[in-house]
Amino acid sequence: MSIPIAVDLRSDTVTQPSPAMRQAMAEAKVDDDVLGHDPTMAELERRTAQLLGKEAGLFVVSGCMSNLTAMMLHLRRGDLFLAPRFAHVLTYELGTVSWLAGGVVQELAWGQTPGVPSIEDVAAMAQSHNRAHRYYELTPRLLVLENTHNHAGGVLIPQAQFHALVDQAHGVGWRVHLDGARLWHAAAAQGISLAEAAGAADTVSVCFSKGMGAPVGSVLCSTQENIDQARRIRKMLGGGMRQGGVLAAAALVALDQELPRIDQDRQRAVRLAAGLRQLGFAAPEPSTNILMVGPGQTAAQGAPELAAAWAAAGVGCVTMGERVRLVTHRDLTDQAIEDALDRIGSTL
Repeated sequence: MSIPIAVDLRSDTVTQPSPAMRQAMAEAKVDDDVLGHDPTMAELERRTAQLLGKEAGLFVVSGCMSNLTAMMLHLRRGDLFLAPRFAHVLTYELGTVSWLAGGVVQELAWGQTPGVPSIEDVAAMAQSHNRAHRYYELTPRLLVLENTHNHAGGVLIPQAQFHALVDQAHGVGWRVHLDGARLWHAAAAQGISLAEAAGAADTVSVCFSKGMGAPVGSVLCSTQENIDQARRIRKMLGGGMRQGGVLAAAALVALDQELPRIDQDRQRAVRLAAGLRQLGFAAPEPSTNILMVGPGQTAAQGAPELAAAWAAAGVGCVTMGERVRLVTHRDLTDQAIEDALDRIGSTL
């Protein structure tokens, strides 16, 4: 028999649509977007692109589809792309970037900031490939960055470092795709606009089911020319939607109601980390809303044993390697964080 989850920290994708979202979905103005134009989808695309400082946007059903669409837009079969170790496009998207987009990966080690490659490594890679390139060698086309980096623990890319990486890539003729599923959190934590966080990346993906509380959907933003082509790719992938405005309506509510409060997630993650350290766990200060926890001085237990014990106490969590991942989100209150700490403390 499964144990009920009292405090669900498995992910920020477990949220329930708010009453305002459900009402907006029920009342959404819709049309057949494949045949022409769904007004609610179009409004979400327009507003998201404007927030990110891009010309146009495309609503898709998931972050995985958004990333894949961008990769198919940028890569030709057999092209090389570079991405940091454990990037979402490498670890959690079932190899579609190679299987469907035809790309070959060059994994980049993390620099001083977890999840972020160093400018020196990217520059060395560019110099190596461009110095004496032969026709039978792989051609680098694309640098993929992830902000925030999920596997690194929701770590954000410092803005100066982000600009330097983008400039380095563009300087040698590469394009840049930004997997910004949780770019909302990165921008809020740094006190900058989403347009600043997106910078000069050629394509940017943001996800409305991560942290924003909407049930479905991501938006890929870029130039109008790129988005026109991306719309064709989305159709090729089976992602054309008819009355998709029913889904887009919830994301529009998220822009109005969830985006202004999103830094509360980070603040609650900071409180959670502090409480876990008091209990003896290894819980570094989180950059955003994701917290990676190790056993610390508590016991000889590994992450699977910790996660099982916490789940038995009613705290939902997942393991990532040797750590337990906890993610704060809109459906949690300050009291829920204290409840989670009490429950975890009871397992010691």
